[in-house]
Amino acid sequence: MDPLEALAGDLRERLLAGAGDGEGDLPGRIRSLVDREAGVLSEDRRVELAARIAQRAFGLGPLEPLLADPAVDEIMVSGTAPVWVERRGRLECTGVRFERDADLRDAIERILAPLGRRADESEPLCDARLPDGSRVNVVLPPLALDGPALTIRRFRRHGLSPEDLVENGTLGRGLLDFLSRAVRARASVLVCGGTGSGKTTTLNVLSSFVGERERVVTIEDAAELRLRQPHVVRLEARPPNLEGRGEVTIRRLVRNALRMRPDRIIVGEVRGPEALDLLTALSTGHDGSLSTVHAGSPVEALRRIEVLALMSDVGLPHAAIREQIADAFDLVVCQARMPDGLRRIVSVAEVVRVASGPAARELYAWRDGAPRWRAALTDTLAARLDAAGPSPVGDARGDGAPRAGVAGEDVASPRDAAPAPRDGAPGASGAA
Repeated sequence: MDPLEALAGDLRERLLAGAGDGEGDLPGRIRSLVDREAGVLSEDRRVELAARIAQRAFGLGPLEPLLADPAVDEIMVSGTAPVWVERRGRLECTGVRFERDADLRDAIERILAPLGRRADESEPLCDARLPDGSRVNVVLPPLALDGPALTIRRFRRHGLSPEDLVENGTLGRGLLDFLSRAVRARASVLVCGGTGSGKTTTLNVLSSFVGERERVVTIEDAAELRLRQPHVVRLEARPPNLEGRGEVTIRRLVRNALRMRPDRIIVGEVRGPEALDLLTALSTGHDGSLSTVHAGSPVEALRRIEVLALMSDVGLPHAAIREQIADAFDLVVCQARMPDGLRRIVSVAEVVRVASGPAARELYAWRDGAPRWRAALTDTLAARLDAAGPSPVGDARGDGAPRAGVAGEDVASPRDAAPAPRDGAPGASGAA
């Protein structure tokens, strides 16, 4: 154990024990305590010791340096084991650790207390967020067998721009052009992918193409989106309080959003019965909305929405829900985290109607290390994109794929691919 770390812990206990006796500001009291109890140390070491005491007293202790590192995307703590972090999509083990479970519990309490949330043996699971917007998940014993588990997903205050996604390899300029035109044409887009695939980041970038004069309502479980339009109303779900009252679910917020005169509704993630209310909104005039869902492909995303809508216990027949899904969404964008840590859009599909309901026609795919436009748009969506005008981000032929005229081969844009089959014809993957 680092002797300075042990001394910082001991002095923190003394600081807390005399909390009611001291006068003056807390940083000044910490420095006075350090000068009095560790005067033999050099000035640099005393400054470092005071900083460590402050971190333990009103910060997150040994996690503070990791939170200050802009390259860290996620922090994972499991009891007193070494802390793991994610940098550039890869996991790394650090030399940082909590010396005692009690110190980790103190850090968790400092996160939850200002938010009015709790985590204890009777309620060992909790979601919260830091003041900077970073998302926090807590699991306590007895569910966490090796000590309290704390996961912090960092929030980028300024987010990524469309150009950043191109430079990072998430998508090519041609695909960015296509998606920007789709958003401007008020196509409803569903972004799917696994945990940590970058769905929310892509959703945030797509939202940047929403018009400046539109009223946008965002609904999230934990606020992460940062839209740059001047007329944005941000709503966040609320868990029940200590008495089990006061819960406000995403479903209630979606219903309420319909009364707020939104031009577009953006739901950070669909994960429950609010799916039915979102389908209702998208099928009754609120086109151009955006959302994300956990799924591994466009076909799985449509099935997932169907299952979530059935959780609403309204009793609608499957056929009616499938019809709503076919009406609600225009495009499904699938994103994945590659083995090298890169987050990439691997598929884009148009939602078409077939005899059994919605189906996903793959327009774009990342195959064998290269982008491929596999099919042309249907006439209806193509006309909407034409009406939206040129994209503000560049030409649709920027993915570098050779031009070809046969669906399934490399083509430069959806307009160069083979004509789209009529609804119900081969080439569409059904959702059911």
